[in-house]
Amino acid sequence: MRVVLQRVAGASVTVNGGGARVIGPGLVLLVGIKDTDTLDLAPKLAEKCAHLRIFADEEGKLNRSAAELGYSALVVSNFTLYANTKKGKRPSFIAAAKPPLAVDAYELFLAELEKQGLKEVKHGEFGADMQVSLVNDGPVTILLDTDEW
Repeated sequence: MRVVLQRVAGASVTVNGGGARVIGPGLVLLVGIKDTDTLDLAPKLAEKCAHLRIFADEEGKLNRSAAELGYSALVVSNFTLYANTKKGKRPSFIAAAKPPLAVDAYELFLAELEKQGLKEVKHGEFGADMQVSLVNDGPVTILLDTDEW
């Protein structure tokens, strides 16, 4: 699994032209699932995201987590995180997981993130047309890849 994690001052996602799902300060998590991933990765990755110390403490050091500060998360499924661009100009997404694995892993990630003490977890919908808006804070953008663990 891969997550592009961004520290944000605020963010929103609109799904299929509907109303915006909005958060204040916290995290935007773009989540990709690989075809060889297993469901046991989702809880570990959710815990890591919520407790990653990327927010400033009283001394300005990155020493606090979103969960510790009571911040929110906005989660969006993103199969394009597994794009292969080695050949040509058209990316291949063959390594991206397909349903049911992709849906099951995404939903388990959401469920596990809900258990981590964040203020709220809002999210897009798997496979939907979504528009994401955010104000990147810092900017702080981190790529987490479970293949590197």
